[in-house]
Amino acid sequence: MNSEDTSELAEWHEFNQETIEALIEDGSDASQAHTIEYHFASADFDVLEKAAVDAFKAGFEVGDAEELELEDGEEVFCFDAVVERMLDANLINQDTDKLFAIAIKHNVDYDGWGTFFIEK
Repeated sequence: MNSEDTSELAEWHEFNQETIEALIEDGSDASQAHTIEYHFASADFDVLEKAAVDAFKAGFEVGDAEELELEDGEEVFCFDAVVERMLDANLINQDTDKLFAIAIKHNVDYDGWGTFFIEK
């Protein structure tokens, strides 16, 4: 991993911490596991498919790729790698490390994660 990748990964770790804190501050139930959806995208379907296979092998549930048109008219393919996790920065950082490495390996975009609010 080069220094640019290392810097980007550190930014994702910061994003993870901030997102977890915001969810907890907003009242999401931190005592329950959340469905975490990690996002990937690429203009090249074949390359994205290889990344999806690696994410599956790493223990994530992988959804079907979808085609999206960006604001500039460019078409991209995307998929989510999904896992149930507690809102624990260490666990989510470990996932991020694995998935970011997969994105680098296949030259696809890793685009963070999202989840759904869980009422207490």
